[in-house]
Amino acid sequence: MNSSRTLALGMLLVGACHSGSPVPTPVHGATDVGTPTALATDGSYVPAADRVGAVFPAAWRHKAGRVPVFGAHAMVASDAPLGSAAGVEILKRGGNAVDAAVAVGFAIAVAYPEAGNIGGGGYMVIHLADGRVAALDYREMAPLAATRDMYLDANGNLTDRSVVGPTASGVPGAVAGLTAALAKYGTMSLAEVMIPAIRYAEDGFIVDSALANSFRSNAKLIAEFRGSAVFLPNGAPLAAGTRLKQPALARTLRAIAARGRSAFYEGAIAEAWTSELRGAGGIITMADLAAYQPVWREPVRSTYRGYSLLTMPPSSSGGVTITETLNILEGYASLPAYGSAGWAHVLGSAYQRAFVDRNEKLADPAFVKVPIAQLTDKAYAARLRATIGSMRATPTSTLNTAIRDGMETTHYSVVDDKGNAVATTTTLNNLYGSGVYVASAGFFLNDEMDDFAAQPGKPNMFGLVQGEANAIQPGKRMLSAMSPTIVLDREGALLLVVGSRGGPRIITSTSEVILNVLDYRMTLADAMSAPRVHHQALPDSLYFERDAITPAVADSLRAMGYGVAMGRGIGLVNAIMRVRGGFEGVSDPRSAGKPIGY
Repeated sequence: MNSSRTLALGMLLVGACHSGSPVPTPVHGATDVGTPTALATDGSYVPAADRVGAVFPAAWRHKAGRVPVFGAHAMVASDAPLGSAAGVEILKRGGNAVDAAVAVGFAIAVAYPEAGNIGGGGYMVIHLADGRVAALDYREMAPLAATRDMYLDANGNLTDRSVVGPTASGVPGAVAGLTAALAKYGTMSLAEVMIPAIRYAEDGFIVDSALANSFRSNAKLIAEFRGSAVFLPNGAPLAAGTRLKQPALARTLRAIAARGRSAFYEGAIAEAWTSELRGAGGIITMADLAAYQPVWREPVRSTYRGYSLLTMPPSSSGGVTITETLNILEGYASLPAYGSAGWAHVLGSAYQRAFVDRNEKLADPAFVKVPIAQLTDKAYAARLRATIGSMRATPTSTLNTAIRDGMETTHYSVVDDKGNAVATTTTLNNLYGSGVYVASAGFFLNDEMDDFAAQPGKPNMFGLVQGEANAIQPGKRMLSAMSPTIVLDREGALLLVVGSRGGPRIITSTSEVILNVLDYRMTLADAMSAPRVHHQALPDSLYFERDAITPAVADSLRAMGYGVAMGRGIGLVNAIMRVRGGFEGVSDPRSAGKPIGY
C-alpha cells in the first residue's frame, strides 16, 4: 500500500473510530430505505427481447413488471440498505467483489442485528472473472462439551434449550470466515473494508420503521439476556427516527480491524465474552474458539439445460438439494405452465424427493460419509423422476422422512466491474439467535444448535424430522439449508448471483428464482415477485404463499391427493442478473432490502 493511501486510510479510521466524531448528514435506517415494493411499474423498463412477460393470479400482491435497479459497473443486493451501501462504498474505492462482500458482512452485523452477525456463521460461493471458483464453509460448530442428548429433559422430551438461552449457541464462524475470504481473494486490507461497519457502530444510524418493528416484535427475547440497554433503553424498544449507537460492538470491530481474527478468537475480548456466556450457563470455551477453522470446499458443480451452477456443498444441504431437484426437473422437455396444478405437482414432487434424501444422507462430511456423487447424478435423478405420477400425489410415507432448519437468515449478492461475483448467506438461525447478547463485546449469539437433530427420528418444534446423520457431536457442523448460488450462461459467462433466507424454504425460493429466469424466461424482477411453492417431505403437503394460486388450482391439487397449506412468504431472496450493458439487482418484494448499483 503506498504512503498516500496509508495516510488516507488512517484518517478514515480515525474518523470512524472516534466516539465524538460528528456525522454531517444522518445515516438512514438499516432496513426499509428504498423498499423494493416501491419500485416503479409504470412501463419505463424495457426488458431484453428474450424475456417473457409474467402473468400472476389477480389476487397476488406482488405485481409483474417491476423495474429492477440497474448498475452499469457493479451491483450489491442485500436485506439491509446500509449493507448494500457499504459494499458499493468499497467497490468505488477500488475493491473487488470479495472485498465488498466482506464489507457487507461486517456492516450487516451492525445494521441488521436480527440476522447479520459476528456471533453466527455462514457460507460463501465465489466465482472470479478469471475462472477460479471457491466455496467457503464458516458454519458454526458444536462446542467440545456438547452431548448427543443435551436438549432432552429427564423424561426424554425435547426442551427449548436448543433455541433460547446460553446453551443454544454453536461456536461462531463469521469472523473467521470473512477474514479468510479476504485474505485469499481480496485486494484490500481488513481495516479498509471494515470502515463502513465501524462507522455505523460508532456514530450510529437512524432506526427506520422496519427495524423498530423488529425490536418491538422481539422485545421479550431481547430483554431476557442483557440486550435491553442497547435496543430497549428505559424498557421501550427503540422507535423509528432514533439513532442507534453500539459502542461495545464498535470496540470489538475496531479490534478485529487491527488484529484480524485473533481479536475475536483469542485474547481479552474472547476471554470476556466467553466468560460472560459461561456465567450465564453457556458451554463455549476458549478451547472451542482456538479449535475453530473455516473450511475451503469444492463447490457443487452442476448443469441445467446447458447452464452451469456453482453452489454450496455440505455441511450445507442447499447445493446438493437444489442440484438434485433441478436434475429431476431437467428430464421434462418443458415444465408445465407457470402457476398451474401441473407446475405445483411437478415442482413439489421434485422437492419432496430431494428433501427426503437431504434428511437421510446429508450432514457434516467430517463426521458422515456423504454420497454427493450419487445425489447429484442425473441417472439417479431419472430414477426418482420415474416415481412421480402424472397427476397424483405421492405420500411421503412411501418415500421416507424429512428435514428442518433455522428460520431467519440473510443473503447478499455482489458483482464488481470485472465480473467477479460472490454469493453469501449468513445467519444467527432465528431472529436475534438465542437471544443471548454478550454485552462485553456487543453482539447476539446464534441458536444454531437447534439445527442438529436433537432427537433423531422425531418431529421437532417445527414439525420436521431429522435423521441420525445430523445428531449432535462435539466439533461437528450442523446441517444447513443455506444455498448461495452462482449461475453461468451457456457460454460460461456470469448470469445470476442468488440466494435466500427462510430455513428450508431457502432451497425452494432460490431454485424457483433460477427456474423462473431459465425456464419461464421471466425478467429478474418478475422472477423474484412470482408466487412460490414449497414441499419439504414432512409435513406432507404443498405449501403456498397466500393468494399464490387460484382456487381452481387449489381444488385440482386436493383432487390429486395433496394437502394444500397457505401461509406466509417462502424465502427472502437477493439476486443480481447480468444483462446487456451491466447488471440488474433485485431484493425480494417480500422484504425491505435494497440493491445498489453504479
